[in-house]
Amino acid sequence: MSTSSHRVVVPPSAAGRRLDRYVADVAPALSRSHAARLIQARRVLVNDQPRDPDYRVATGDRVVVAVSETRDTLTPDSRPLSLLLETPDLVAVDKPCGLVMHPGAADEPATLAHRLVAHYPELAHVGNPRRPGIVHRLDRDTSGVVLIARSETAYQALQLAFEQRRVEKRYLAVVHGHPTVSAAEIDAPIGRHPNRRTLMAVTRAGRPSRTTYATLASSAAATLLEVRPHTGRTHQIRVHLESIGHPVLGDPRYGPQPPSANRLLLHAWTLEFTDPAGDRWRVAAPPPADMRRELHEFDLELPPTPTTTQLPRAS
Repeated sequence: MSTSSHRVVVPPSAAGRRLDRYVADVAPALSRSHAARLIQARRVLVNDQPRDPDYRVATGDRVVVAVSETRDTLTPDSRPLSLLLETPDLVAVDKPCGLVMHPGAADEPATLAHRLVAHYPELAHVGNPRRPGIVHRLDRDTSGVVLIARSETAYQALQLAFEQRRVEKRYLAVVHGHPTVSAAEIDAPIGRHPNRRTLMAVTRAGRPSRTTYATLASSAAATLLEVRPHTGRTHQIRVHLESIGHPVLGDPRYGPQPPSANRLLLHAWTLEFTDPAGDRWRVAAPPPADMRRELHEFDLELPPTPTTTQLPRAS
């Protein structure tokens, strides 16, 4: 196994960032957890000294990352994908509820990533080998649209589009009760829960986070919302809706206990984005059968799902 060294000097724009986050940003093939493991293994040096993952980098710090050049390949899983869009640059698939995006610390053997490399072998060489072509993520129990890059060039371009918030995301969420305002913005910072470290929460020490919602339908016990996250924090929609007293139904972490639905009633409905060729797309996934059954149980009428289509280019 050979290694290569990635060397960078921290610019003023990155000063104050956690070392694990910074390393994951400057070495795109690394996830934050992988970066933390390298730091703990003393394979990341700052000014020739090892540091902890929560070290805050400073302007001018010299960061050296020793990265293995051996790729961690996934065993292809030939089970089907629900394809929404396919172009030379990307594919969009409809991820079902319950399917994990990619292997994590538990090394799950049957994830969306395993299916992707079976149907698109070229993805094994795009981005992180354990997250082939994956430029954004959905929680395990969230269904809906996921974009996948088919080349390294497309991977970098789409990652940047998400980071710069040039991708418009719309979700469907069924929430407990009835928001007093039918459409509103939730602007509240999100960070780690102060007492339960596996959860996120609205907290003063969190990162800026903004979500807007609009009511689509309501019944005696629940409300169907169209939700737009304008930032990309972990569990953002679930945390923001819980913070205003209207958690997503079926949520085992942030919702009513016990959960009052048979699945998390959160669905990534549409994505609008510009592909690396400059074409503008809207990709849409209709809610799956299990979510439609829940909507029927709550007496909520589902609006028509938009079509997946190429949109006019911006003038």
